[in-house]
Amino acid sequence: MAAYAREDLTKGSINRGLVRFALPLMAGNLLQQCYNIADAWIVGRYIGEDALAAVGSSYTLMMFLTSMLIGLCMGSSAYFSIQFGRQDRERLGKGIFLSFVFIGSLAAAITVLAAALIDPILRALRAPAGVYGMMRQYLGCIFWGIPAVFGYNFFSSLLRAVGNSMASLVLLGVSAALNIGLDLLFVLGLGMGVPGAAIATVTAQYAACLCIACYTLLRRPELRIRRAHMVFDREILRSISRFSVLTSVQQSVMNFGILMIQGLVNSFGEAVMAAFAAGVKIDSFAYQPAIDFGNAFSTFVAQNHGAGEKQRIRQGVRSAVLAMLAFCTVITALVCSLAEPLLGLFIDAARPDIIAIGAEYLRIEASFYFGIGLLSMSYGYYRAIGRPGFSVVLTVCSLGTRVLLAYLLAPVPAIGVTGIWAAIPIGWLLADCVAVTRYLLLERRERRAPA
Repeated sequence: MAAYAREDLTKGSINRGLVRFALPLMAGNLLQQCYNIADAWIVGRYIGEDALAAVGSSYTLMMFLTSMLIGLCMGSSAYFSIQFGRQDRERLGKGIFLSFVFIGSLAAAITVLAAALIDPILRALRAPAGVYGMMRQYLGCIFWGIPAVFGYNFFSSLLRAVGNSMASLVLLGVSAALNIGLDLLFVLGLGMGVPGAAIATVTAQYAACLCIACYTLLRRPELRIRRAHMVFDREILRSISRFSVLTSVQQSVMNFGILMIQGLVNSFGEAVMAAFAAGVKIDSFAYQPAIDFGNAFSTFVAQNHGAGEKQRIRQGVRSAVLAMLAFCTVITALVCSLAEPLLGLFIDAARPDIIAIGAEYLRIEASFYFGIGLLSMSYGYYRAIGRPGFSVVLTVCSLGTRVLLAYLLAPVPAIGVTGIWAAIPIGWLLADCVAVTRYLLLERRERRAPA
């Protein structure tokens, strides 16, 4: 286990260790965001607003379908981190094998079902006639990238569990560059339209998956599966499921709520769809580092939880909250002040109506980025200490409030789509209050417990 020492988050400076681990993770996932941003930018600028609406709405659907797989990978990562903290090589190896087989089988099933049910899915989303055909073309290609999404997230989560976040950054940089290059070739050079953007994304996804798998197997021999690990262990599978299934439910509920919001947005027509599609790209890119910091914090907590370092976790909570608030304050100021120029990257200046809708969305969301940052840390914390069920509770609080308010407020003529935008941060803040209250109660109970 000596190979792990330099990436052990249970020792050394908390701030330095968290920052050193989190920065590559943030940069890597920002590059991953470039996949869909590249599609949206190219189709929005060179094909038109209808194409932008189609690609943006398809992205929301794709995120819902893959959220189960991403959640399972994230949950497994918490299990891996705890075994790493305990230095238990055998349980780690068996857990890797069981997780890969289970999640990989689910990825294959989702791919086949999604491809077979495109039309019923689009009807359920209330896709307008003007973008229905383009959405169908895009999804018909993009669904076949689901196995690659699983593969990349599995190996990325495995590396992150043992403290290695740099590999994902380097490999995603290459993959993002490939995606942009292929987008330009297929959409502009060969005139393949929306399907060309989808093919470029899927190709880049498989490249990222293949590269990170090869890196893990060739450069990290301590993570390779041996024959002795390829067994069915009911107790280990139960432990993994306790983390993975609930985390998957949390991710699925979250993205299902977002999908319901997308359906409501679609009912307002192509202009609002295009504004929302562009706004979400900017929004996601802006607060993605906060979410990634929450995931890095989860690894820190899980490793220290496995090692029994309770005081170190408390110190880490204080440091991480302060860092999160500082980051979100800066990003909020930037997005609020640059909303129109940022939207202009995706939307032609000749459509000021669409830019105005998108700017309102961005300023409302950006004003409360600290809410999603704190919520992301809460998800990671409760997952890492073996309470993934509470993450589901937080998600239900956040998304339930968001969806309920959006559907109540949007039909009111004097409010309209502004009600959808406002419902999102209200949901974040409510879940934050629940998370902090629960944390304080757990801390009080811990301090009162006999030594």
